[in-house]
Amino acid sequence: MSYPEPRYLGEEGEINAVFRPADQEPELVRPGGNRTHYLATHASTGGEFGLYKVDLGPKSPGPSTHFHKSISESFFVLSGQVQLYNGERWITGGPGDFLYVPVGGLHAFKNDSDDPASMIMLFSPGAPREEYFEQVAEMAQKGGKEFGEFLVKHDSFFVEQ
Repeated sequence: MSYPEPRYLGEEGEINAVFRPADQEPELVRPGGNRTHYLATHASTGGEFGLYKVDLGPKSPGPSTHFHKSISESFFVLSGQVQLYNGERWITGGPGDFLYVPVGGLHAFKNDSDDPASMIMLFSPGAPREEYFEQVAEMAQKGGKEFGEFLVKHDSFFVEQ
């Protein structure tokens, strides 16, 4: 295994790092204590990855079992307990636990506990997930063909269990 071909061909390097302070407000706030911080988006990383901090309120249901055809998804639990579905069974993840889901892998998550939880979600390569996060609840209420098209557009394929 070797490193990928260089993508930066300069000799001096650039000043292009992006800092986000820990106290920055989340971009998305939902009822029940659910908050999403857009740490690094598809747009800000040039499509390399998307990184999000997700705060789950107590008893947050999360998405049901689904898979993605173009992106992998990883979960790193920061605090509390998050139920992670690995395609075969539910696992209780606590601080420091990690789950990697390759492209096509069945997965889901939720917070069954009476306490809040927090985790990092990484999508690779980066996809414009912000629109999905911001509109999925509204689109689910609409249902029908429009919701189905929304899910396909956002590479989210839900399965019955």
